[in-house]
Amino acid sequence: MATVPTENQKRRPAILESRRQVMSAVITGFPGGRESAAARLGLPLKKLDNHMYENAGSQPLTDAQVHQLEQQAGSTLLPDYICHLYGGVFVPMPECSELDNLELYARSLSTTLKRGMVDQLIAQALVDGVIETAEVEAILAAHRTHIAARHAEITAVLVLHSK
Repeated sequence: MATVPTENQKRRPAILESRRQVMSAVITGFPGGRESAAARLGLPLKKLDNHMYENAGSQPLTDAQVHQLEQQAGSTLLPDYICHLYGGVFVPMPECSELDNLELYARSLSTTLKRGMVDQLIAQALVDGVIETAEVEAILAAHRTHIAARHAEITAVLVLHSK
């Protein structure tokens, strides 16, 4: 059965530049906002804010806490950020129970669209004969998205059809 991406998965933001930005985006993007995120972690709102902004000697949220929030929100901002630090892309592994041939076809179409976006950005950047820094960043961001989609597509085929 083809899966419909959640709202958070549809609008994948550019890779954030700091762990603090990641924490802020995870918390503000959490369903119900800061109050719900604090409740989910079992923290008073003020303590969550202290962790988020590292106020009053507070340490940032742990990876496990951020993961807990992202699991419920359906986002992958922290692994996207960490993979980007190492020049890679994060691709979640599919569950066999969520895969069928229709899902494989949907993944194939998605990959094709993402490749087309890369090619379109390159073509637009070359119109004036010079690729500017902002255009490079946009092309590379689209390329990362395409490569992640292609990897997910291939992995899904392997998971579905392996013994």
